[in-house]
Amino acid sequence: MDEIFVAKGDEISPKDYVVAEYYIESNLPLLKAGIEIAKEESIGTWTKVYTLTESAKRLAGKVFKVDEEVRKVWVAFPVELFDIEYGGVSNILSIVAGNLFGLSKLENVRLLDIHIPEKICKKFPGPRFGIENIRKLIGTNREKRPHIGTIIKPKVGLNPDETAKVAYEVAIGGIDFIKDDETLVNQKFCPLEERVSKVMEALDKAREETGRQVLYAVNVSASTPYTLIELVDQALENGANMLMIDAVVTGIPMLQMLAEDPMINVPIHVHRAMHAAFTRNKRHGIRMVVLAKLIRLAGGDQLHVGTAGIGKMEADVRETLDARDALLKDINGIRKTFPVASGGLHPGLIPSLLKVFGVDAVFQFGGGCHGHPDGPRAGALAIRQAIEACMRGISLKEYAETHPELRKALETWSS
Repeated sequence: MDEIFVAKGDEISPKDYVVAEYYIESNLPLLKAGIEIAKEESIGTWTKVYTLTESAKRLAGKVFKVDEEVRKVWVAFPVELFDIEYGGVSNILSIVAGNLFGLSKLENVRLLDIHIPEKICKKFPGPRFGIENIRKLIGTNREKRPHIGTIIKPKVGLNPDETAKVAYEVAIGGIDFIKDDETLVNQKFCPLEERVSKVMEALDKAREETGRQVLYAVNVSASTPYTLIELVDQALENGANMLMIDAVVTGIPMLQMLAEDPMINVPIHVHRAMHAAFTRNKRHGIRMVVLAKLIRLAGGDQLHVGTAGIGKMEADVRETLDARDALLKDINGIRKTFPVASGGLHPGLIPSLLKVFGVDAVFQFGGGCHGHPDGPRAGALAIRQAIEACMRGISLKEYAETHPELRKALETWSS
């Protein structure tokens, strides 16, 4: 019976199959291990059954490529297996990343990549804004520099007035983008409705003084679609110009629900809290590139992809770059998603960030902005000055000689 779960490479059309690439560790021969995945995730079970019809056999997942040297197998799943109209991302993940991780015959399995044909891609909204339109909102569509963002710090504990004060200071200092941290939603010490109202008033004031538009991503992550929409309505009614969702813990389909809502005409920033529980292990779990592709399809306008080991978060450079490329490469004409580098960054790291990410990225600073000895405004200025230096081809050390905010930042963090 195993033969129905195997195919030759030339029998697999990329137009008619979702192809998943796996790394496998098992005592089984690699082909047999791949068959176990193809079987479990399509039509098979652990024993012979007498209810398997000939028409059902065409839905079998098929191993069509095996690389013994690097222990990889490629499994093709017929597009007919996927319920995109109703199941969407949930159904995709249930097939390519479902029960296989618990199979006792497989010691370790890692989903390395996923290739989705056009007929499935076109069922998803993709980013409503994407890089190009976010640049237009901020006014960098001709300037072509990285966007600089900050997270309100401390992560939680500030009240709405204190949050608004910080937002105003960094906006005056030159930040393009401000976001809530992933743990702040609608707690009593900083209720969302009041927080958004006061932050947007502060940003309006900063825009009157500087002429610059600053985006504020309000965290609306919630436990049900009803509470999510309630928070979204509160945010938008109080002037929010961007939303944020923790897509892993909340669910990628909740992101898609927002992206498809015609009443929500603001960009969506996507945080990836909890991702490392299954993306960090190089031998078992799911690579970030898979999440990046699905989040882009579901409508994320910005997505955290890591810092390639430059900041405080563990990261493999190749892993980060593959996730970034999944947001930037052409996927059937779908808009590009802004890659976000965040975690332990400070102004002295900007040359390294530019070398890795280029200009189509958001560099996001928390402590590396608010920890500046002269406060958040000076921290934002230092970040902006570091960007200016790099764009002009001037070393940070030289630029710091005439820019005291950058000089103090380098003295503080670049030892």
